[in-house]
Amino acid sequence: MGGIASGSLPSMTQRRTVFPYLALAVGVIALSLSAMFVRWADAPGPVTGFYRLLFATILLTPFFIGRQRKSALLSPALLIFPALAGLFTAFDFTFWNSSLAFTTAANATLLGNTSPLWVALGAWLIFREQLHAKFWVGLAVALAGALLVMGTDFLLHPRLGLGDLMAIAAGIFYASYQMTTQRGRVHFDPLRFTWLAALSASIFILGVNLVLQNPLTGYSTQTWLAFLGTAIVSHTIGYLSVSYALGHLPAHVVSPTLIAQPILTTILAIPLLGEIPTNWQILGGLIALTGIYIVNQSHNRSKERLPNA
Repeated sequence: MGGIASGSLPSMTQRRTVFPYLALAVGVIALSLSAMFVRWADAPGPVTGFYRLLFATILLTPFFIGRQRKSALLSPALLIFPALAGLFTAFDFTFWNSSLAFTTAANATLLGNTSPLWVALGAWLIFREQLHAKFWVGLAVALAGALLVMGTDFLLHPRLGLGDLMAIAAGIFYASYQMTTQRGRVHFDPLRFTWLAALSASIFILGVNLVLQNPLTGYSTQTWLAFLGTAIVSHTIGYLSVSYALGHLPAHVVSPTLIAQPILTTILAIPLLGEIPTNWQILGGLIALTGIYIVNQSHNRSKERLPNA
């Protein structure tokens, strides 16, 4: 008996150690597929974003109800945090999904994941937080890489350059979401905050579609499957997997790992979308990712930071 018990302990410990890393890997892969689903959906970007949020909210509703029954009632005044997070998410998805009609999946994912730069700058400008000197080095390197990617697009294909700007705008709105979430999570558990923010975002992005007069029905079966796929894979599995990893691994391990998302998207886009990056895009992307990594290492502000797109 003693031999069996002692032999099982390392196995249980190993599983507890391995599962968070597996969850992180699953999360990165799921998020890397976001651009594929948007491309496969023959619909305007804001429409794809709406159904991603709507279907994900519906899928998470039973879990939210169960958690709500076991948790203390929320003060209505605190709902401003998930409401703002939802607003920023709606604009994030609107710009990022739309950018994929004008630029490559690799560029959109890379530039949309510049949010660590804008989070740190926002903390410095708005909250007067002190930034390490390494941050400014990382910022310069990241912007140099991003400018190389964008400059190549503007010179060769001005239409692609427009998509790059939209992706950067998405990254800024995602950074705003992160800063709002950091403060809102003081009062909310992850599940309730995520559900409320997704509900809020669904309402706001519905408004965006109504203003733009985008059709919400009449799509093909393939497009509806893409809507469902991005909700299940990219949003539900992606976000929950990374959230689980953040609960068991330090943020300084998770955040730099998420930088692999643009790299994996670039690789997956070759067979799935037929997009082959140019040498300048590869060079600029690697430089930008190096800068983002340096920023993550110098300014890891939140252990609850969530992923883009």
